[in-house]
Amino acid sequence: MHIAVIGTGIVGVCTGAWLQRDGHRVTFIDPLDAGEACSFGNAGSLSPSACLPVGMPNMWKRVPRWLLDPLGPLTVRWPHALAVLPWLLRMLRHSTPEEVTRIATALRSLLAPIFDCYEPLLAHAGAQQLVRRSGCLYVYSSREVAAQWQWGMNLRRSLGVNLVDVERDELEHLEPDLKGRFRFGILAPDNGSTSDPSALVKALHERCVIDGARHERRSATGFEKQGGRVTGVRFDRGEPLAADGVVLAAGAWSAPLAAQLGSRVPLETQRGYHVTVRSSNLGLRHTVMAVEHNLMVNPMAMGLRLAGTVEFAGLEAPPNYARADALLAQGRQLFPHLDTSEVSRWMGHRPSMPDSLPVVGRAGGADNAWLAFGHGHMGMCMGASTGREIAHLVAGRPTQVDLHPFRADRF
Repeated sequence: MHIAVIGTGIVGVCTGAWLQRDGHRVTFIDPLDAGEACSFGNAGSLSPSACLPVGMPNMWKRVPRWLLDPLGPLTVRWPHALAVLPWLLRMLRHSTPEEVTRIATALRSLLAPIFDCYEPLLAHAGAQQLVRRSGCLYVYSSREVAAQWQWGMNLRRSLGVNLVDVERDELEHLEPDLKGRFRFGILAPDNGSTSDPSALVKALHERCVIDGARHERRSATGFEKQGGRVTGVRFDRGEPLAADGVVLAAGAWSAPLAAQLGSRVPLETQRGYHVTVRSSNLGLRHTVMAVEHNLMVNPMAMGLRLAGTVEFAGLEAPPNYARADALLAQGRQLFPHLDTSEVSRWMGHRPSMPDSLPVVGRAGGADNAWLAFGHGHMGMCMGASTGREIAHLVAGRPTQVDLHPFRADRF
């Protein structure tokens, strides 16, 4: 079949690559080049352990303090406050221990096969060098402080995540640059990362194009339909594109198109910031998550990337790069010897659902339309497995992951 894939981030590109493995003809639809937007600026983590949702038990106690700090880990710009309030209340309703356990179980099912799902795509694209399996260190100022997050770590362990306690001496041996600030860690040895997330997406996309995919650099605005099926995609300009089916993977911009396909979803943009220290003199060998500071640190080809804040301000408000500067200040505090003479800043839109579960499955109003968006800050982690499962749905095969928790009509 000829399948139109709307979106050339990691989810859309992986979906296109998996569809091509089944022999389908693919047309990507995106005004941007592949690997831009969130797939350009994410933290690059490939973490089977990252199965905990954003909303955790008792988080509501900390939210008021966070909201009072404009540079804190969670902030809402007041012009957007009324619009996002129902979403935030839904998120808090999903943060009970029972809900978090259910959500984590579902997320783990998409996260566990990260590398199995990436491997054939990377091999075909000749891009294996962009992914490494060096593990992730969750680090804390002390073992006593780490106990505050013990419930979540135990939940991860119960779902099969391999986690190893690392005492101070071993931690400093694994990562000498952590010496002085962190005295306890937990190693997730099965985790990995990409040295360049944008280059990874571009390599997979380029392989798809070599294999016959087209890329329509226009914005999709709607669909041609006949008898409960999509027959084509309409654009902001020019003639529609005829297609036998469509996959919607447009990230934070997916909700209006999903509604036209019969699936109304509470999709919100979590605006994420990063700062990349191009002049970094650190020699980190692992991805490092400084849990107390909600700061992800990843050594990349272009420098040391620091990420970790959430801002709700909608799709149109300009960036507040003071939030990126706050990340840099944290980096300087945690690594006093860090060379920060050359840095770059970025903001992007994470497509997020209030229960932290993406939307993966068939659209509500068309037999030949499928949805693949809402992965939050874990799109890079779940892109390949989502693509594989969508390819199963398109082919009419049983899926390898139970997609019931990810259905669009769960709300």
